[in-house]
Amino acid sequence: MKKNKISINGKIYFAEQGQSVLEVAKKNGINIPSLCYHPDLKPGESCRLCLVEVKGRKGLFTSCGLTIEDGMEIITDSPVIKKARKINLELIMAQHREECNDCVWGFNCRLLELAKEFKVDFDMKDRKSEEPKYNFGPAIHFDSTKCMDCQNCVQACAQQVGFLEVQEDGDFFKIGFAKDKDCIYCGQCLMHCPVGAFEGVGEFEEVDKALLNENKHVVVQFAPSIRVSIGEEFGMGYGKVVTGQLVAGIRKLGIDKVFDVSVGADLVTMEEAEELKDRIVNGGVLPMMTSCCPGWVKYVEYYRPDLIPHLTTVRSPQVLMGGLIKTYWAEKNGIDPKDIIVVSIMPCTAKKYEITKEELLVNGIKPVDYVLTTRELAYVMKKKGIDLSKLKPEKANVPLGDPSGAGVIYGATGGVMESALRTAYFKITGNNLKKIDFKSVRGINGCKTASVKIGDTKINIAVSSGIKNTECLLENMKHYHYMEIMACPGGCISGGGQPIPTTDEIRKMRIAAIYGVDKKKKIRSAHESVEIKELYNTFFKDEKNVHSICHTKFSQKKRMGAKKVK
Repeated sequence: MKKNKISINGKIYFAEQGQSVLEVAKKNGINIPSLCYHPDLKPGESCRLCLVEVKGRKGLFTSCGLTIEDGMEIITDSPVIKKARKINLELIMAQHREECNDCVWGFNCRLLELAKEFKVDFDMKDRKSEEPKYNFGPAIHFDSTKCMDCQNCVQACAQQVGFLEVQEDGDFFKIGFAKDKDCIYCGQCLMHCPVGAFEGVGEFEEVDKALLNENKHVVVQFAPSIRVSIGEEFGMGYGKVVTGQLVAGIRKLGIDKVFDVSVGADLVTMEEAEELKDRIVNGGVLPMMTSCCPGWVKYVEYYRPDLIPHLTTVRSPQVLMGGLIKTYWAEKNGIDPKDIIVVSIMPCTAKKYEITKEELLVNGIKPVDYVLTTRELAYVMKKKGIDLSKLKPEKANVPLGDPSGAGVIYGATGGVMESALRTAYFKITGNNLKKIDFKSVRGINGCKTASVKIGDTKINIAVSSGIKNTECLLENMKHYHYMEIMACPGGCISGGGQPIPTTDEIRKMRIAAIYGVDKKKKIRSAHESVEIKELYNTFFKDEKNVHSICHTKFSQKKRMGAKKVK
């Protein structure tokens, strides 16, 4: 590909055709302030902080939307540029209500950094101070008093279901909600909002109250992907595996029992592999589709109820684990399940919705009581002075704390599929695979397909992440036996509760770390796990336990929309 020679502040750089000035600057470590730019999205050019001058042209240009040309001479810093950036920043601040002390961005806010750098007055009157606030179900909170009208959320949502849209509001425009659409709680609006107008519905206070109740046993379980993402919140680098420090940090919050949801993922693998085998051998509904992702399940139950028979009946790892804690673990420790409070640490805002579903109750009790996202847990830890980077690693509690490698890879797109195939092969043939890495289903590509021969049976598989990417596979789903679908691009490693920013480069590093954990594990298949074998030899000998804890049902859901809140 032809390289273009350009000059930035008098220094020569070579750039690929089609790149923007901002992209070239970022790649070469040149600082150009920006707020609304995100590499996942088409440049909206709304914040107008990334202004630059081009020699030979009049005026200022937004570098995020300015495509480089051979011989172009760029200036990124001048008195005129600085003045324009400050004015534009003041306009943004005038429509953004500051709530820094109660915002999950409080420790990592780009807007706050820029306001301090350009000495912008924080006390100016906020134009949107009387605008409404909304909750999307029990999962996402939208505070339009903070919205800077960049429309990133609308772009991100358009790649999912198009629930968010731009609507006229007198002389202005606002973020509104499509009347014929519903939110699936994936949280990608939140991941792409530069000013914290979207947040997960907070549950900090409830968890704190529970910890103060001496009659309750508060336990925490953390999802597979948390171990390779939460370290970013503490300056430990992208894709750093911090499982031990995470366990230690949770215990410093006053919680003794810490479990690994990856064990629940191993159980999902066992039951899902058995169900896949049954559907193939006995002529069940195919393709079988995964149901681990609550955003995907919400999509099916609202938009595509015709697909409900295709969903595996196996519960998600967090719900299955919560059920185990309140039955199996409670029984082993002589604790009344009603006195146990399970807190999940999840990469996903949709998990806040999932735990409210009545069809998931176990003996009339919620398997999981509260969900904190990765960012929310980091926020709580920082407020309490806990720094993961300075903690000595500790191990999770057992049982329910020592997963196989197959359980850990659930954190990446394709991981559920790969984990199930490792065990389905054993269940169908009676033998273990010699090569258990299914690299054809790995990576951040939105759609992946492959064929796998298990014994005498050829199984066609498909993996997708991101709802829009799923649509093309659904058009041809009759060709597949098994499909894994995740709502968020790249899977759980870039869920709506993960650290910000999340980009393709960061996704790749988190995914590589996930598979690195799997590679180092002595046991890499769910059916070989010591903990899983113990469960099936004891507690799961009773088929009633298997059904009530591991399986569920689905049904068509009505629109919940957005509800105004005070």
